[in-house]
Amino acid sequence: MSGTAMRASQVNFENAMNQVKLLKTDPGNEVKLKLYALYKQATEGPCNAPKPGVFDFVNKAKWDAWNGLGSLPKETARQNYVDLVSSLSSSESSSQVKPGAESKQGAYEFLVVTSEDGITKIMLNRPAKKNAISTKMYQEIMLALQAAGKDDSALTVLTGNGDYYSSGNDLNNFTDIPPGGVEQKAKDSVILVRDFVSCFIDFPKPLIAVVNGPAVGISVTLLGLFDIVYASDRATFHTPFSHLGQTPEGCSSYTFPKIMGSAKAAEMLIFGKKITAGEACAQGLVTQVFPDSTFQKEVWTRLKAFSKLPPNALRISKEIIRKNEKEKLHATNADECNILQDRILSDECMNAVMGFLSKKAKL
Repeated sequence: MSGTAMRASQVNFENAMNQVKLLKTDPGNEVKLKLYALYKQATEGPCNAPKPGVFDFVNKAKWDAWNGLGSLPKETARQNYVDLVSSLSSSESSSQVKPGAESKQGAYEFLVVTSEDGITKIMLNRPAKKNAISTKMYQEIMLALQAAGKDDSALTVLTGNGDYYSSGNDLNNFTDIPPGGVEQKAKDSVILVRDFVSCFIDFPKPLIAVVNGPAVGISVTLLGLFDIVYASDRATFHTPFSHLGQTPEGCSSYTFPKIMGSAKAAEMLIFGKKITAGEACAQGLVTQVFPDSTFQKEVWTRLKAFSKLPPNALRISKEIIRKNEKEKLHATNADECNILQDRILSDECMNAVMGFLSKKAKL
């Protein structure tokens, strides 16, 4: 590379580093690990740091990401860094809220919440991370649901931005260890999940899932608590709990056998079988499947018609249907979370999560 080209590349690299600081949307831990690794490779060359201990989750993930680049030349790493930042900036600038909708975006970092035509739409907005639910995102969804339960809308809709509905719990949540250690982290995580699921159990209005793409983990198990689930024919449903040394949540240990029968529920919740939208519909988990090409148009036309129904009648009808189940659902949620706390601390779970994060870090 000539001296002029090298200087130009360095200028682009420095501009990209500044551009990262201006991003309004968190690109997610996977992308941040990529950026970290490329930055280290571009400035220091191949990984030369000692490998951190297995329970130093954050530094081990960083080390794995950097080490995974092997002998990639500094110039290539620099260019890859510039290209990645450029794609993030382009993606961010093209993501806009529909004109005419009342936006509450200022209150949220990882959601786009709008109210229009009697419908409050809560859209998961971490497309670069496949809408994986971070700790902050759990808290934001709870706040959005609490606000939607009290606003003037007749219906509330949950959907995803981008190709995925949600890839489930962001496993990088496990890497943020508080001063109280792993035990405190497990306890805090389980309290968060329990409170999160309770928001869905207690939600007072019709709650509709618009599943625009693949759904994984807790984004699937929660579907048993929705009143209607509409899915694109490109959606899939996957609950790989056993693969991660974990157990079902979201009240699915009760709702799934009730909805689809014990054998089909066991295939999903115990053995992690991934099912298609058509299979999910045949088993009762999904209300209706639409062709992806017409999915948004057909679903929103229907939802707008529903939203013109008398809102108090909708709420009261839901209350009657759910009334006798609420106590059972809350008890199930508490039981699942108690078990989950023990599982998070198990060697099986820790090893599985670390294995997953190590694979993701080898970029």
